[in-house]
Amino acid sequence: MRIRTLVELVRAPAALSVPGDVAAGSAARHPSRQTTMLMLSSCLLYWAGMALNDYADREVDAAERPARPIPSGRVPPGLALGLAISFTGLATTIAALSCGRRTLRVTVPLAGTVWGYNMGLKRTPAGPATMAAARALDVLHGAGPGGFRDAAPAAAAIGAHTYGVSTVGRAEVSGASRRVPRAALTMTTTIVSALLPRAIRMTAVGGPESRHRLVGATMSAALAVYVGTTGTAQLKALRDPSPARLRQATSAGILGMIPLQAALTAGGGAPRRAATVLTLFPIARRLFGRVSPT
Repeated sequence: MRIRTLVELVRAPAALSVPGDVAAGSAARHPSRQTTMLMLSSCLLYWAGMALNDYADREVDAAERPARPIPSGRVPPGLALGLAISFTGLATTIAALSCGRRTLRVTVPLAGTVWGYNMGLKRTPAGPATMAAARALDVLHGAGPGGFRDAAPAAAAIGAHTYGVSTVGRAEVSGASRRVPRAALTMTTTIVSALLPRAIRMTAVGGPESRHRLVGATMSAALAVYVGTTGTAQLKALRDPSPARLRQATSAGILGMIPLQAALTAGGGAPRRAATVLTLFPIARRLFGRVSPT
């Protein structure tokens, strides 16, 4: 089996939208080996979810998306399920060994949410909320057992963004009324409106070398990229809620997760780490053109 087929199955490049969750959750803490290992754990859970998604949707995809790895015959269903189980087990093990068993208080519910979503909840009205919960838990996964309170605002913002993207994604095959992209665009606008005042305040504090100005400048730059990516695509989908436009808005929403994470990481007091997260954006954008994240 070709490596590219497995890359397509797990949407490997889309995992670049995951490390920023951990970075935003751990923004108030110093960089460490534990943070890196939690990023790896989260990426593995993301890939597990993608493989599980295609396993669970193999019959629907046979009619709607026959080119996907399983319905096209390039990946056996059992292999996709096996990868999902293996990645989940490995992600849980890495988290426990690198950060202690207390970390499993978040890792296990996060894994459970990923499995619950893909094995049935995504087809119910609770689907977008479940996906949003998974992303919010991923931020708390990065915060660690002692940092939940500090990471709660970032988790809420990531969860809200994910909810908006998920509602659009549910209609990317059939199309939808303008109400769907309008709600997502409203969510994006609300997030920016909540974060932008802090960016402006921080930019106005101190001299050119001030850490506050660095935080503000990084937040402002990241929010500009976020609006230009997610907001622009959602506005186009609002004007034309066709399946093609909704797919573009969904992909842009996944890509737009990266600058949002960077803005939240900077706002948490780690502007240099935020800049590192933002460097993933052009890489992800290039790779998304080769392997669809949806």
